[in-house]
Amino acid sequence: MTVWSTNETGIMSSQIESLKSNSAPTNMSTTLRVVDIIEGTTVDGPGFRTAIYFAGCRHCCSGCHNPSTWDFSAGRDMTVEEITEVIRRNGFNVTFSGGDPFYQHERLEPLIRVIKSMGLTLWCYTGFTYEALMSQPQTSKLLAMIDVLVDGPFISAQKNTDLIFRGSSNQRLIDTTRSSIDNIVLWESEF
Repeated sequence: MTVWSTNETGIMSSQIESLKSNSAPTNMSTTLRVVDIIEGTTVDGPGFRTAIYFAGCRHCCSGCHNPSTWDFSAGRDMTVEEITEVIRRNGFNVTFSGGDPFYQHERLEPLIRVIKSMGLTLWCYTGFTYEALMSQPQTSKLLAMIDVLVDGPFISAQKNTDLIFRGSSNQRLIDTTRSSIDNIVLWESEF
């Protein structure tokens, strides 16, 4: 069970320490640990999408719909080029999920840059809060390239099956293109 404590700014201290403890080289030949890639999903954001499920998660939310992705050694290593080939093949917008993609934050930037250069939108699911990610320079720069962040851990007691694209009411669909640390703008469905 994860114990969540907050500091004076309301940021979960366990989240910040998890972000600081992960480091990896950043270049185009860097591999990412991927459990699965689902082409044509419609449950991980609007429209048909390519969902990339990254390995590794320390949030270990009770009731998680994908606990098989918690293991950091699950799946296989894939290069940015291999992942990009799948994305190019179908041309769908992209969603990062897992596991938690931000445990591989230093390896994500080259992939995100390729996705954005293709003119595709990018959604990202994470158990970290927007505030925790914005507090760290290495992750806040990635948020500037992500279109929508679905943030916060899944909390079973707040489970709500009527919510769109998320499982519990604490999770937010943040329009990161219009948000800042002082002004969080929630994404609104066009449906």
